[in-house]
Amino acid sequence: MTVELKTGSLKNFFASAKETAKEIDEGQRLTPKKSIWVEPSDLMLILKPERTKLVQYLRKNRTVIYSELMSAMNRTPVSLNNDLKILSKYQLIKILKKPNPGHGMHKIIETTFGNEKIEFKAII
Repeated sequence: MTVELKTGSLKNFFASAKETAKEIDEGQRLTPKKSIWVEPSDLMLILKPERTKLVQYLRKNRTVIYSELMSAMNRTPVSLNNDLKILSKYQLIKILKKPNPGHGMHKIIETTFGNEKIEFKAII
């Protein structure tokens, strides 16, 4: 399965949902889709080289501790948090907190796309 990131407005999303509903009404067999609608300005943010490298790293290491990710990517906390925020906004990652016995909490970054291909589609 492929994760599709589509740019468009709420109007585009509902048009797509209506098309799917029509296919269901006609008894057509549907293939599972994982589409995420993205604001056009955010799509450009996701495509920045640093975030692309981050996505590639997370593809190889599906679950990683925040501090290890920061070291591996050679990033500052502020820049890494900005990247994780935009990826989390569009459900490409999950940020979890798990206990670290005797040392507080660990921030865990987990991918939602696994090894799936991510396709970007822009509607302008």
